[in-house]
Amino acid sequence: MLAAANVLNNRLAKRWAPLTSAVAAGALVAMARRAGVSWREMGFERGRRGAAVGGALAAGVAAAYTAGILIPRTRELFRDERALSLSRARALEEALIQVPFGTVLLEEVGFRGALYGMLRRTRGTAYATAVSSALFGLWHILPAVDMARANPALGELTAGDSHLDVPRVVAGSVVSTAAAGVLFCELRRHGGLLTPAMLHLATNSLGYLFARIAPGTRARS
Repeated sequence: MLAAANVLNNRLAKRWAPLTSAVAAGALVAMARRAGVSWREMGFERGRRGAAVGGALAAGVAAAYTAGILIPRTRELFRDERALSLSRARALEEALIQVPFGTVLLEEVGFRGALYGMLRRTRGTAYATAVSSALFGLWHILPAVDMARANPALGELTAGDSHLDVPRVVAGSVVSTAAAGVLFCELRRHGGLLTPAMLHLATNSLGYLFARIAPGTRARS
């Protein structure tokens, strides 16, 4: 289910990602429920605590991004053509619709909700964290290919020169997102799904905003 959604969202039907993700997330939750996993085991709990912690983490992301666009050495990393080539309306669509419902919904409910809950129920917390995080890293292979082509500064960051090294960028993305998956699993374990979802949303959606307002960038109006 996740593999099919990944191909649809990144290659075959990108603009339909919110619908694809909603259907896939619902199917995965149904699978988990049929396997005997409770709502609480899937992370649907601690809403107030999750919102508070998630909000604080989202504010931290905004502060880090602000520093990033103000420092010349890191500013280049925000010059991402995936954001800069979009019109203002399309950028808002990405930040407010595609990211929340096309990306965050499925990734959190799928990896940290249904999959994590099923694995943890049968094999324990460490196994659930390791497997769901490893698969979360692999999930980002196709997005990383697009990211490498849209953000040449990543080639310099990973390869040590200005040459675009797509395999190295993809490998770095898989490793870094797998590590992020471990962090998200821990946040989910202590604060429910809402905590990692808010951090995830801020990281991705604010990326579009800061790419467009970074000094020296020219975004479409």
